[in-house]
Amino acid sequence: MAGILDYLRLLRLSQSYKNLLVFLAVFFSFNIFNAQMLSTTIIGFFALTLTSFSGYIINDIIDREKDSMHPEKSRRVIAAGIVPVSHALTISIILLAVALLTALTLSTAFFFACALLFILTLFYSLKAREIIFLDILVIATNFVLRAIAGAILINVYVSPWLILCPFFLSLFLSIGKRKAEYNTLKSLASRTRKSLKHYNNELTNALMIISTTTLILSYALYTQATNHWLTLTLPVVLYGIFRYFYLIFTNSPVARNPEKAFLDKPLITSMLIWLALAFVILYY
Repeated sequence: MAGILDYLRLLRLSQSYKNLLVFLAVFFSFNIFNAQMLSTTIIGFFALTLTSFSGYIINDIIDREKDSMHPEKSRRVIAAGIVPVSHALTISIILLAVALLTALTLSTAFFFACALLFILTLFYSLKAREIIFLDILVIATNFVLRAIAGAILINVYVSPWLILCPFFLSLFLSIGKRKAEYNTLKSLASRTRKSLKHYNNELTNALMIISTTTLILSYALYTQATNHWLTLTLPVVLYGIFRYFYLIFTNSPVARNPEKAFLDKPLITSMLIWLALAFVILYY
């Protein structure tokens, strides 16, 4: 019988980090000390997180048979038969309802952003995940949508860099994940996901170079377009990217599960240094 911890595992709490993108707008628009904007963003973060939880549950329900053949995903509570599908579906509906009602109290535009996030997640689960390239592009779009939702919440200008940087960051992470999954699953790749059999080492190596280059260029151009002092953060960003690149090519568990990046000391250290530098440069 499923316990409280099993139901918490159902939510994939560790993947909540994606919704932190909603804070980019309030941080880079110099409004982090604006109590009203910050509190609105925090509430929006929880609405997006509940929307994501709902989408993850639906994804796990749809993929339960394929997940049962996966060496890692077979431990998910639905695939393992710990949480009944009927219970999971009920929880998903409740979470989505609470998320959308909360979003609607904030703004109509934010409500549609949350609804679109759920729809794209559903589209990914039902179709996009099986089509090479479309799968990673939908994931990248979801990253961008979270960042844009943050700007919608506080009614600030949606900078092109707010779109480009999260988009290329997501591509970088997604391609790295596909490469790691392909190398780990090998012959089982096509049985767990049709598109995965196409992500061979030659293709993913080329895509990694493209995504890494565009990510670095986008961030470098952003620093020149806004505050030149942000250029000082470039070495830290480069170190973080190179470290993650290393983890991908050494087939680290971090590459297959990007949320584990927060357990990698060099990576988390570089993230904190970047955040501290950006904060000092922008606010002092």
